[in-house]
Amino acid sequence: MPTISEDCPATSFTPTVQSRSALQGIFSSSRKRSVVLSLLLLLITVAVYNGIIHNAFINVDDNGYVTENVHIQAGLTPATLKWAFTTFACENWHPLTWVSHALDWQLFGKNAAGHHYMSVLLHALSAVLLFLLLESATGFTWRSLTVAALFAVHPVNVESVAWAAERKNVLSMVFFLLAMLAYGWYAQRPSMRRYASVAVLFALALMAKPQVVTFPCVLLLWDYWPLDRFGSPANLAAPPRFARASIRWLILEKIPLLLLSAGDALLTMRAQHNAVRGGLTYSLPVRLENTVVAYARYVGHAFWPVHLSPAYPHPGAAIPLWQVVASCALLLSATAVILASRQRYLLIGWLWFLGILVPMIGIVQVGDQAMADRYAYIPFIGLFWMATWTVAEAGRDWHVSPRWLAVPACLAIAGTAFLTPRQVSYWRNSETLWRYALSVTDRNFIAHSYLAAVLTKENRHEEAMVEYAQAEQIHPYPLTEVVYFADYELRHGHLSGAMADARRVLEGTNDRNAREMAFRDLGVGYTKLGKASEATESYSQALQIDPHDPFALLGMGLLAYRDANFPAAADFFSRAVAVEPIDFHYLLLAMALQKCGRQAEASAAIAQSQHVSSDWTQTQDKAHWFLSH
Repeated sequence: MPTISEDCPATSFTPTVQSRSALQGIFSSSRKRSVVLSLLLLLITVAVYNGIIHNAFINVDDNGYVTENVHIQAGLTPATLKWAFTTFACENWHPLTWVSHALDWQLFGKNAAGHHYMSVLLHALSAVLLFLLLESATGFTWRSLTVAALFAVHPVNVESVAWAAERKNVLSMVFFLLAMLAYGWYAQRPSMRRYASVAVLFALALMAKPQVVTFPCVLLLWDYWPLDRFGSPANLAAPPRFARASIRWLILEKIPLLLLSAGDALLTMRAQHNAVRGGLTYSLPVRLENTVVAYARYVGHAFWPVHLSPAYPHPGAAIPLWQVVASCALLLSATAVILASRQRYLLIGWLWFLGILVPMIGIVQVGDQAMADRYAYIPFIGLFWMATWTVAEAGRDWHVSPRWLAVPACLAIAGTAFLTPRQVSYWRNSETLWRYALSVTDRNFIAHSYLAAVLTKENRHEEAMVEYAQAEQIHPYPLTEVVYFADYELRHGHLSGAMADARRVLEGTNDRNAREMAFRDLGVGYTKLGKASEATESYSQALQIDPHDPFALLGMGLLAYRDANFPAAADFFSRAVAVEPIDFHYLLLAMALQKCGRQAEASAAIAQSQHVSSDWTQTQDKAHWFLSH
C-alpha cells in the first residue's frame, strides 16, 4: 500500500520537521530507500522465524535428506558432488539441494538449529529479491514492499522454511527470483549475454527443485504485465522501458528455456516414477474434483491462514458434491470479475497463481496428499499483488490519503506475522507436529501413521499400535504394507491381530515379498501358540518363496531343536549363519552342534560368535531364552 511513495509526496506523511528531515535523509535517493527497506525485510523475517532455533529434525524425509544420509554427512567432497549430480534419491533430481545440505552438515553437523536458520536466511533473501523484482518492474516501491512483506511473514510459507527437507523449496525460489531479475535486465536491452544469464539462473533453480518448470510461461505473463513488451515501440510517443516485440518473437525467445523445462520434467518423471504410479490409484474424475476444491482451499488459506496442516490427506471419491460445485462457482466467478475489470495486474496475478500451481495441483497425483502448503510458496505471490494493487488503485481513484491506505497493509502484515511464530512452534519436533495435525484435520491417516512411527521409535508400543490401527481404519494400507504392521504387532505381543493381518495379506496379494513375510509371521505366531506342525508348514512356505530367509531358517531350526532333532537344527542354523553371520546365529549353531556331539565345530562356532559379538552376555541370554520358550 502507498505510504511514502511515488503515489504521494513524502512530506504529506510527516507531521514534524524533525521526522521529515530524518526520512528525507534515509530516502534521499531511490537506491538508499531500497537498501533500507531491504534491510527492514530481512530483520522482520528473521524476527518472525527466530523461534526456529528450538526446532529439531522431523521424521518425514529429514532422515533421507540429512540425518541418515551418509553422502551428505561426508560433507562437500568430490564423491559427494558426483553423487549429488547422478542420484535420484528421495525421488528427485536436485543436485544443488544436495550440495546445500552437504554444506550445512559440514558447517553445523547434527545441530538442527543451524540447518533451519540457513533456510530462514534463504527465505529472507527471497523476500528481498521479490521486493527488488517488483519495484524494478513496476516502479512502485511501497506496493512492492507490501507484497514482499506478506510473502516474508505469511504462515503458509512456514512449511517450506521450517522443514529441513524442504530446503529445495527456498533454495529454488532464490534462483527463480534471480532469473526473473535477470530477465528484466535482458528485457531492457536484449543480448545473448544477458539471455545466457537468465538461462543459467533458471537451470540452477531447476537443479534445486523442479517446481519452477513453468518459468518460461511465467515470463510470457511478465512480458504482458508489468514489462509491457507486447507490440511495437513505433506506436508509442516515448521509448519504452523494456524492449517491445511481436508475440511470435516473445514465444520464440522462450524456446531454449522451454527445452530446459522439458529436460528437467523428464528427469523428474523418471525420479518420481514409483510415486506417480502409486498416485494413479485415484481415477481422473476424482483427481479433477480434488483439483477444483484444492484451488479454492488455497485461495482460502491465502486470506484466512488458520488450521494449516503439514498433511492434507487425499479424500479420494469422498469429496462432497457441494464442495465441488461451490469451488467451481468461486473460481469461475473470480475469473469473470477479473476479466470484466480489464486490469492487467489482476489477470496476470490470477494466471500466475493458477498456472504455477498446475504441476503440483494433483492432476498428476504424487503421493496421498490432496494439497500442501509448500506448493503455494511461489503461486501466492500472484494473489498478494492482486490484493495490494487493488487496494492501492482504489485508494488513488477515490483520492484516499496514503496514510489511510497504509492501515490495511499494516494490519495484513501484522496479522500474518502474529500467526507465523505459532506455526513455527508446531514444527518443534515430530510428535508435536503430528498431534497438531490431528487437532486441525479430520480423518488424517497420514498424521496417525507418522505419529505411530514417532511412538515406535520411543518404544511406546501400545500407543503406537493405537495410532497404526486408527490410520488403517481410516485409509486401509496396501496389503504390501499391512504385512509390516503385522510384523510389528507380532514383535510387541499382539498375536491374534498379527496373525489375522498375515492371513489377510495371503488372501489378497500375490506379491512375493509380502507373502514371504506373512508366512513367516504365521510361523512365529503358531510357534508361540504351541502349534508346531502349523508353524513348520508356514516356515516351509516362506522358504519356498525365499530359501535364504534368515528368520524362517531360524524358526525352523528352533522347532527342530525343541523337538530334539539336533542334526536338522544344526543344518537350519548353519544356513542362517551363511545368510546372516551374526553372533546370535553362531551361538545357536554351536549349541545344536554340541547336542550332536560335534565339539570341535561347536567350539569354532562359539569362538566366531564371541569374535563378532558386541555384548556376549546379552547374546547368551537371548539364545537360552529362545531355546527354552
